[in-house]
Amino acid sequence: MQTTGTIKQREKLSNSDLLLVIAAGIFALMYGFAILSYPRSFLQFQTFFDLFSLNAPFIIITLGISVVMIGGGIDISVGSVMGLVTMSCAVLMELHDGSVGGAILLALAIGLAFGLLQGFLIAYLDIQPFIITLAGLFLGAGLLTIIHKDPLNVTSPAFVALRDYEIIVPWLGTTNRLGHFIPLQIKPGAIVVFVLVVVLVSMMKWSRFGRNLYAVGGNSQSARMLGINVKRTRFFSYVLCGVLAGSAGFVFVMTTGAGNVGNGAGMEMKAIAAAIIGGTMLNGGVGNLLGSPIGALTLLTINELIRAAGVDSNLQAIIAGLLLYLFIVLQSAVVSLRGGSSFALALPAWIPFARKG
Repeated sequence: MQTTGTIKQREKLSNSDLLLVIAAGIFALMYGFAILSYPRSFLQFQTFFDLFSLNAPFIIITLGISVVMIGGGIDISVGSVMGLVTMSCAVLMELHDGSVGGAILLALAIGLAFGLLQGFLIAYLDIQPFIITLAGLFLGAGLLTIIHKDPLNVTSPAFVALRDYEIIVPWLGTTNRLGHFIPLQIKPGAIVVFVLVVVLVSMMKWSRFGRNLYAVGGNSQSARMLGINVKRTRFFSYVLCGVLAGSAGFVFVMTTGAGNVGNGAGMEMKAIAAAIIGGTMLNGGVGNLLGSPIGALTLLTINELIRAAGVDSNLQAIIAGLLLYLFIVLQSAVVSLRGGSSFALALPAWIPFARKG
């Protein structure tokens, strides 16, 4: 007969799943508030799916950042890598008559090259990831300006057909002010995001690499004692992040139809913020990749709310910063309390309700 303690232990959510539930609840509240405030804009299927279609590169980069963060690392080069890929693909297709397939291979190759280089230096030479990926950020930004300095629109017929392709869902849609029904339109970028989320979540949950990465991020010494190859696991996490950054670069070109020197600038910081809001902890070992798109959608919903209200765009950064503070404190509190320690113990002694040892 099972004891009550055993049953409770089995029913207890992991830290990753609990933070995912919290992130999903906050996004639901945020989007619900948006619907109540601006029903004409947010109470539409098209508006919701446009968050995926128009921001697919951002969500893909957030997925890559989350993988590295779960392993206890960080990668601040992904924005520059994505920008380099967008311009490289645009130059290949527009100035050198390259094919769409060739551009996809080029995007993956650039992302893979950065992932291999940075992963090797971090995992096998044991150099701090922030320093290495900062160098990658400068390298990507520098190469971007060398390849082409001006905005470049891609006019290749095959690419234009791909850019303009839409999946029509006739049974979903909205009625405009004139009373005409407009069916739901989904861009290819949203499909790419959906496929990547399914593949990556499955990999992190059921593959040996996923389990090893959680173990390495939680405690690398314990993981090493269990026979896990810590260096190889970290190496492949950066390789995967690089490939995802390359994929995001091509999806960016596919979404905007052009390469630009400003593409990807600052995207890495927004992706890190979205990953944290989605429940991924900076110190590693905790996170659920389902939370990555949720964190990204939370930030995007805030931006859309501010835009709909006609408020100064600087408020977006302020609210995002405050939300980030909230989630970091919340994550620390949840992990501390569930680990058996009291969160109040970490508070200064002069705070009235702080416990004393």
